[in-house]
Amino acid sequence: MKQQDDIAKYIDHTVLAATATRDKIEQICKEADQYKFASVCVNSCWVALCAKLLEKSEVKVCTVVGFPLGAMSSESKAYEAKKAVLAGADEVDMVINIGYLKNHDDDLVQDDIAMVKAACGNATLKVIIETCLLTDEEKVRACRLAKASGADFVKTSTGFSTGGATVEDIKLMRKAVGPELGVKASGGIRTYADARAMIDAGATRIGASAGIAIVEGQHGAN
Repeated sequence: MKQQDDIAKYIDHTVLAATATRDKIEQICKEADQYKFASVCVNSCWVALCAKLLEKSEVKVCTVVGFPLGAMSSESKAYEAKKAVLAGADEVDMVINIGYLKNHDDDLVQDDIAMVKAACGNATLKVIIETCLLTDEEKVRACRLAKASGADFVKTSTGFSTGGATVEDIKLMRKAVGPELGVKASGGIRTYADARAMIDAGATRIGASAGIAIVEGQHGAN
């Protein structure tokens, strides 16, 4: 059981589908508490429900902001983050403005992240850079801007674009941010082997809708 707990503590048990119903949200909260996952990650409309369902649990409530494109105003992202935290979110995963990054408007990228960080207060901020849309130079620059803006984590992917996490990207991101920030791998991680490879490469959190399969896979590997 100890081995299962080791991998479970890395996992954000995630349901971000537009079709997610109340029953599904209640189910993932129950599963997260049972398996002792790090958090449940849900769209912001479900934060208050999750906070209520998990109020006696150590499982955190995570939500997404500016999701999945990142192309809305910074003020909109900040407002969404503030409302989510007030509703009970412990962690916020925001999407950067990818167009600003590609345009080398680094001050705008940094200001965007910093505004959301300020709105988060004491809540943890994870910055999604959407690696599948970036060159290696852009990935490194995005990570450094996130770090300079006071973010707590950098994160690979929304899971809604053209690709997800890769071991190579995790290694690159870890090198870019150093040991001070967390690195979250998300998108396409479905097995224990997938998750273990990401952790070995430097990930400190795993975003996955297949959390139970990952944990059970570790159990089967021992």
